[in-house]
Amino acid sequence: MTFRPDLTVREIPAPGSLAPDAFALAGDVRPAVDGVDSEYGTGRLILLHDDDEPDPWNGAWRIVCFAQAPLEPEIGTDPLLAGVAWSWLVDALEARGARFHSVSGTATKTLSKGFGSLADEPDGAQIELRASWSPEGELTAHVQAWAELVCMLAGLPPGSEGIAVFGAHRMARG
Repeated sequence: MTFRPDLTVREIPAPGSLAPDAFALAGDVRPAVDGVDSEYGTGRLILLHDDDEPDPWNGAWRIVCFAQAPLEPEIGTDPLLAGVAWSWLVDALEARGARFHSVSGTATKTLSKGFGSLADEPDGAQIELRASWSPEGELTAHVQAWAELVCMLAGLPPGSEGIAVFGAHRMARG
């Protein structure tokens, strides 16, 4: 697979406790150093397979994804933000014809303010999406949808490859 130049994707160790077979990817939007979470946005995708077809999966395959990005604090207070983030995932899957069922997940927005020795740090905000679904058909479309989601959360919609990101407050990661 190829990904847009703004997104660096690499294979990472898959958790061994979720299913008998697993494969995992990490994606970082415009990372300063390869293999380090990006200050713009990051994500993980895990493809799971279990011949026993766990009941919640309703099948032998499951995809688990995670994506997060820092935001301007004003955007973090938007009451529609979590719903919009979730719709970006569903829209990305549907736009690629990625058939799926048994979807579940959460969209979480976090606001932060520094105190003590961090009091001089600017306020921050972050959006985080955790989702899982059972894929049907070709898996490539699901991976492409996840990659688009990671970029969308980082403020890079489709077709914005190579465009500078201005004015976005980026939270430091610990």
